[in-house]
Amino acid sequence: MLKISIFLLMINGYDNNPIPDVTTHMTTPLQTVLSAIDNINKTDTNITLVDGIEMPKELIYGQRMSQCLAIHWTDSSELLQIAVRGQHIKRWHLKRSEFEQGKAGYYQWRIALGKFHGELTAAIMLESGYTAEQAEQTAAIIRKDLIRQKKAKVNDDSQTLEDVACLVFLEHYFDEFSAQYIADNNEEKIIRIVKLTWGKMSERGHEIALTLTLPDHLAAIVGKALAS
Repeated sequence: MLKISIFLLMINGYDNNPIPDVTTHMTTPLQTVLSAIDNINKTDTNITLVDGIEMPKELIYGQRMSQCLAIHWTDSSELLQIAVRGQHIKRWHLKRSEFEQGKAGYYQWRIALGKFHGELTAAIMLESGYTAEQAEQTAAIIRKDLIRQKKAKVNDDSQTLEDVACLVFLEHYFDEFSAQYIADNNEEKIIRIVKLTWGKMSERGHEIALTLTLPDHLAAIVGKALAS
């Protein structure tokens, strides 16, 4: 079992536009777990620029995931809230370069990441007073077991996690991600990625995605993807 020290300092956002503190009225075990996840992720040396300020990449990602869940799924369970925050916990630990090139190696990497994130989050939960059953349920959400087994239903927490991840990608990372393909005049590749992303989402996820405000050039690409 992984041994994780629990820190009590909460990370409440950044710069002049902080992500709302979704832990305000939560129970102490939940606050403790989310705080511990944040404190691990704030040691990430990979950087994301937020309004010109350098921030730890996975710290901001986890907070953006929690923000999206809090806004669009207001009745989410504690286990889902933890899974969403911990989906990328210490993601830099397993590098893509440590796995074979090609599609098979990529999927092996993704599966290994899901297992790692789930185990680390579960260990924190156990130290924070959650039961072994609750910890394993959360790890299963992070691993997306039901989705991989094609047993996920519309209201499953694993599907909601997938929806949140897709929405966060479209809102916060799609612009930078697509820039490389636009520079190479490869719009077809971006359209294919949007189709794949759309296919992972539930109808609820689709409804929310259509309300996102995207730059005109990205909105046009999404429109082409959905029309084709």
